[in-house]
Amino acid sequence: MSGLIIDDVSMTFELPDGGKVEALKNINLNIREGELVSVLGPSGCGKTTLLNICAGFLAQTGGNLSLNGDKVTGPSPERGMVFQKGALFEWMSVRQNVSFGPSMKGMPKAEMNGIVDHLLEVVGLQDFKEKAIYELSGGMQQRVALARCLANEPDVILMDEPLGALDALTREKMQGLVLKLWKETGKTIILITHSVEEALLLGERLIVMAPRPGRIHKEYNLPFAEMGVGADLREVKKHKKFGVVRDEILSMIWDMEEEIMGRTESA
Repeated sequence: MSGLIIDDVSMTFELPDGGKVEALKNINLNIREGELVSVLGPSGCGKTTLLNICAGFLAQTGGNLSLNGDKVTGPSPERGMVFQKGALFEWMSVRQNVSFGPSMKGMPKAEMNGIVDHLLEVVGLQDFKEKAIYELSGGMQQRVALARCLANEPDVILMDEPLGALDALTREKMQGLVLKLWKETGKTIILITHSVEEALLLGERLIVMAPRPGRIHKEYNLPFAEMGVGADLREVKKHKKFGVVRDEILSMIWDMEEEIMGRTESA
């Protein structure tokens, strides 16, 4: 079966004092090939834990994951990760960073250079390919991180708050780039964010999670990602349904935060 199947996944962490924290409980998702999914929820709802399990960085304590019919048992080039901060090799040039994965695979140099040049053109960095990473702005570094991920030709791109550290204007431009890459590459993308507006813009399917333990609270199927491809995202935000769903989700998360605060105060 194609796609990423998350089947009844749970995660419990053992604490040094003998206690336990149930981070995720009975997560079930069938993410289709080429789908763009955003995941939203209050702090502590297990969003990043779920993403790390999908990446193979963590082994779940219950349930199973499979990608295109193969069980997920650890990290793999089939699942690429883009972090909040690019996790780039600062001493290397832009080209060297993007080339790293193909080079480790032993790809012929001419083929590798062609792929890297194409990806740098796609993300708008063809004029910066010989620059060192430390010479680039935050937004440009995230473009490098996206290109480096794509150079490994993953089936699934996992994004953990990839735009959270950027200023508002750069973030908007990067949101447009994510939509462009999704549409042009046909990749499956799962994006974690704390921003309700970003989740609405970048999720043709939006998952709202609830905390303690982390679980799926509600799902939305939305038109805004498709509408936003190549469009002015500020105009997309003016759509009547955008405001209605945004307010609904904000109220939902606010109620969750209030419940969490109530539990804390009564503990």
